[in-house]
Amino acid sequence: MDGLLREYLPIIVFLGVAIALGAVFLLAALIVAVRNPDPEKVSAYECGFNAFDDARMKFDVRFYLVSILFIIFDLEVAFLFPWAVAFGEMSMVGFWSMMVFLAVLTIGFAYEWKKGALEWE
Repeated sequence: MDGLLREYLPIIVFLGVAIALGAVFLLAALIVAVRNPDPEKVSAYECGFNAFDDARMKFDVRFYLVSILFIIFDLEVAFLFPWAVAFGEMSMVGFWSMMVFLAVLTIGFAYEWKKGALEWE
């Protein structure tokens, strides 16, 4: 029984440290938090809506469109990092397949730009 408790001791210590650290952060936020925020801080941000307004109001579809396009292009560009790391050991097939990928990505970006999906009116 004593050996079993020694195996769980690191888990108990970890949970204790995590709970204590979480409590310290919560208390620090309560102490340090600004009570009267600057008007610029609570003004409309990226989505164009007031920060503290009705949570059930409708969002503009353009906000979702721009955010989805950003995520798509951001994830596709993330494929360049492993390719760049392995570039020295890569064959010509790997090089040209990435060039085709980048061409498709560039054509898609140009299409979205031409359609005006990246414009915010």
